[in-house]
Amino acid sequence: MATRSRLAYLMDLNGVLVHDEVVISGADAFLTALRERGIPFMVFTNTSVYTPRDLCALLLRQGVDVPESAVWTSALATARFLDEQRPGGSAHVVGEAGLTAALHDIGYVLTDRDPDYVVLGETRTYSFEAITRAVRLVESGARFIATNPDEKGPSPEGALPSTGAVAALIARATGRAPYYVGKPNPLMLRSALRTLGVHSKDTVVIGDRMDTDVRSGLESGMRTILVLSGLSGKDTVERYPYRPTKIVNSVADLAGRVGAPFGP
Repeated sequence: MATRSRLAYLMDLNGVLVHDEVVISGADAFLTALRERGIPFMVFTNTSVYTPRDLCALLLRQGVDVPESAVWTSALATARFLDEQRPGGSAHVVGEAGLTAALHDIGYVLTDRDPDYVVLGETRTYSFEAITRAVRLVESGARFIATNPDEKGPSPEGALPSTGAVAALIARATGRAPYYVGKPNPLMLRSALRTLGVHSKDTVVIGDRMDTDVRSGLESGMRTILVLSGLSGKDTVERYPYRPTKIVNSVADLAGRVGAPFGP
């Protein structure tokens, strides 16, 4: 059976296309090469703060042109998961517009009265009152879902506490751990594959982290590229029992070979 000569790409956002809100050199050339060759791609991110439209507008202001249809967030993956698990359900959401909009779009009722789920996402406005309400609802029987396990995230001013850190607080108070939908859960990338309409054997994951990007790509049956333009250095790979298929300095090294088969 003949194999496809061109590959599709799933690429992380932070560390691959932008870093600390600054465009990584070569990112635009890489995306331009994908578009010119008609190669399927999707940009994924564990953040649940933004809707795809808002995120695209933010990226465009930074100089990265990504179509709305090519954005896959942990909020969208969480909504897809809940729609498959319990269609037409209800949820109490602790999060921003990206998460509430995704759940609204699948027909979920957002409520704090006997919800099926408590869904925790990233937000810059966590409050003691909101966390207390989430704790009490989980104790009352609501199932606990979190968009991603990231304990902290980047900002120009330094690290910020993120979803995983707040989830740990709620889990400690209730004795109930959440189910995390975002990476490194391979569920997120598999749902992105279905949305893009491609198969894992024909797709490459590009990321800057071994513990999330490379791991989730590996567990989803895809080849993986680790870029050194984000959080990882050349010595990072040696700390893990698995390896990426390929290591490059940045996506600038890939612009001339997009879609071409490659080996380790």
